[in-house]
Amino acid sequence: MGGGVPSVAEKAAATLRRTVVLVGMMGAGKTAIGKALATRLGVPFLDSDAEIETAAAMSIAEIFDRDGEAFFRSRETEVIDRLLSDGCSILSTGGGAFLQPRNRALISAKGVSVWLNADLHLLWSRVKNKDTRPLLRTPNPHATLRALYEARTPIYAQADIEVVSCAGFTIDIMTTRVIEALAARPGILETA
Repeated sequence: MGGGVPSVAEKAAATLRRTVVLVGMMGAGKTAIGKALATRLGVPFLDSDAEIETAAAMSIAEIFDRDGEAFFRSRETEVIDRLLSDGCSILSTGGGAFLQPRNRALISAKGVSVWLNADLHLLWSRVKNKDTRPLLRTPNPHATLRALYEARTPIYAQADIEVVSCAGFTIDIMTTRVIEALAARPGILETA
């Protein structure tokens, strides 16, 4: 793809043996990279936030406004558990999902967690002009993002695999980096 050095998945057919759960901050690229990864590996792409929105017939922001974060987190755990039981896929989770100990335990038991680690500057550049982030609806959204980043980074660091994102990396480059990280771990991605 793109004339560069072929990735592991491009050199040989690859079979996913465990669901890959993408974790990280809002704006880390979980959805975009997740879709590309699913396409390359020939498995379904699932998004826990989209599944929650479909089930509730309202947006995440509306759920937060109407029912609060605690209610949302409870539904999120139910959805993640169900999605992890549906066979191998790429699962993108909301930024707060991995923070819950129960979710981390479910992900560890049924899948493999991959932290898309983007720095604060890159995250801010991606989310600053979007109004779809309920946690950033504050008087100082940058300060809020910084506080979330500082609080969450040590928890994201507990993920099974870390793939660092840089501003110059395209979705294709990040997807290749994730595939290579998965292939380096036994029992996750088998190549023929």
